[in-house]
Parts: sequence; C-alpha cells; structure tokens
Amino acid sequence: MAKKRDSLGARLNRGEVAYDFIGNRKLWYGLSILITITAIVALAVRGLNMGIEFQGGAVFTTPKSEVSVSQAQEYAEEASGHDALVQKLGSGALRIQVGGLDTEKSDQVRAELAKDLNVAEDKIAAELVGPSWGEQIATKAWTGLGIFMILVVIYLAIAFEWRMAVAALIALIHDLTITVGIYSLVGFEVTVGTVIGLLTILGYSLYDTVVVFDSLKEGTKDITKQTRYTYSDLANRSINGTLIRSINTTVVALLPVAGLLFIGGGVLGAGMLNDISLSLFVGLAAGAYSSIFIATPLVADLKEREPAIKALRKRVLAKRAAAAAKGEPLDGPDAEDYDYEDEDRTAVVGQRGRRGRSSERH
Repeated sequence: MAKKRDSLGARLNRGEVAYDFIGNRKLWYGLSILITITAIVALAVRGLNMGIEFQGGAVFTTPKSEVSVSQAQEYAEEASGHDALVQKLGSGALRIQVGGLDTEKSDQVRAELAKDLNVAEDKIAAELVGPSWGEQIATKAWTGLGIFMILVVIYLAIAFEWRMAVAALIALIHDLTITVGIYSLVGFEVTVGTVIGLLTILGYSLYDTVVVFDSLKEGTKDITKQTRYTYSDLANRSINGTLIRSINTTVVALLPVAGLLFIGGGVLGAGMLNDISLSLFVGLAAGAYSSIFIATPLVADLKEREPAIKALRKRVLAKRAAAAAKGEPLDGPDAEDYDYEDEDRTAVVGQRGRRGRSSERH
C-alpha cells in the first residue's frame, strides 16, 4: 500500500520544503521601496480625491431614474458650476455629490436637477455637508492612529522584543502608504468609509506578522547553545512554517471583502460599503505581503547585528564549510546525535570515523 504523502503545510512546518525568503530579502526590500516611492510621488503630484465630507458640499439622492450616470453628471455640473460625482445605486436611484455648495446654492441646484431629471423637487433628498465635520473626523483618525501605533510598539516590545516592534511598525507604515498611494494613483474618492477601512486594516496587517513572530520567538530560544542554525535560518523556517496558515487566513479574509467590493459596490452601488471594502481589500493584501516579505526579514537583519548572533553565524558557517570539505552533509541521518554545543564539530565527526575504522579492524 502506498504511503500517504504529508500535506505541503506539514512539510513546510518540518522544514522539509522551504523557500528562501530571508536570502532574497534584498529583492523584497527593493520591490517595496519602489512601490512606496511610487505611492509617495503619486500623493505629491496627484494628491487625494477627497470626498464631500472633507471639502464640504451637497449630496442629492434622486428616486429611480432612467437617466444615465454621465447625463446626470452633466446636468449637475451645469446647474452648479462645479465638478460632480454621480453613482448609480442598486435601486436605480442616483446619488449626486457636488462640492463647494452652500445652502442657497444647494436649493437652486436641487430645483434644476428636478427639472432636468423630470421628477418632483420634493422627491430629491438633499443633504448639506460642512467641511468642518470632515476635518474633525480626520483629526480624530490621525489621533487614533498615533495612539494605536504607540501602544502596538509598547506591546510588541514587551511581548517579544524591540526589534520585532520596530519591524512591525515599519511594515504597518508600509501597508498604509501603499493603500493611500493606490487611492491617489487611481483617483478613488476618500470618504469617511475610507478612513474607517484604513483604521480597520491596522489590526489585520499585524495579525500575520505576530503569528510569524511568535513562531520565531519559540524557535530561537537558547539559539546560541547550538551551532546547527543561524538566526536567519530559523527566521526563514518560521515564515515557511506559518506560510500556509497566513495564505489561508488572508484568502478567507479577502473573500467576503471582495464580495462587498465587487458585488455590493460594483453591482448594487452601495456607496459606503464600497469605500470601506476597497481600503480593506488593498490593506489586507498589502498586510499579508509585508508580514512575509518585510517584517520578518527586517527582524533577521536587526538580530544578525548583535555580537552573540554574529558569533553564532560564524561558527555555523565554519562547521558547514568543514562538513562540506569532508563531503559530509550537516543534516545527515545521525545529525541529531552530534554534539552541537561542542565548538568543533569536525572533531566529533573525526572521532566517530576513527571509532568506526577501529571496529572494522577488530
């Protein structure tokens, strides 16, 4: 009877199959730097398309209409003299946003829209939004973001160590920058829903990172008492060991968000859901990437600068070179029997070889 093969996840966890994430970290760093620079340039050149909540104006909601979105946009811009954003809602109604309107001008635009769309004026709901409200939301969001990051750094420094806290913070800033940059590049409107989505992804962005850090913390206990693995080896093993779990949790999280984005927003025209789900979708994908390709490699780089870890690396590499020179694999069948705390592995191997030859003679 054929032996049942273990799953890829089990083989990754045992280190039987692995991808060298740490060894290729310069590639990931370069890719992230390129994306981040692109996002920053986009923000500097194009800026953000701020929603009506932040710039002030009026929102008109019409009853079900056969008028197309482009035609309604033309009507709104002619009546107001300002740019207009029109969305077709799932019920067939239109949501028309026009910035820079006061109460008097809003009433005039409402009357004009009623004539152009051939509906009763009292059937068009009008909501006037002042820019001060959006400014208050933005200020509170920045305050909440700052407090959150401070608490995260403190917690991770206590639960793990300061290097992991720094790496997690850099990965978090990386995720937020990419998300905001994509909004700028494609011109998506930034609304209160967007802000809610951005604040929500903070926890998701840290989830996979903390899972890998926990595995790394367990795997590197008393690391200097052995000479089989470097810190980077164990960091790479931690990523591979949690890789399937990270992929599964990310996919499971992205599926309902994709449903909100493409079905709720694209088909049904759910405005607020669309804004929240878009930032969540981009942020979740960026968070999954950074936890694997950015956060843990950064920790490995920081740890490899420590004198004790540097010394360990030299010992491991020296013993690997000695084993390679003798044609003996470091992780051979009897590798677990070797005395890895002994500073000279070649002596151990040599003694075993001499004992074996002596037994043959006798």
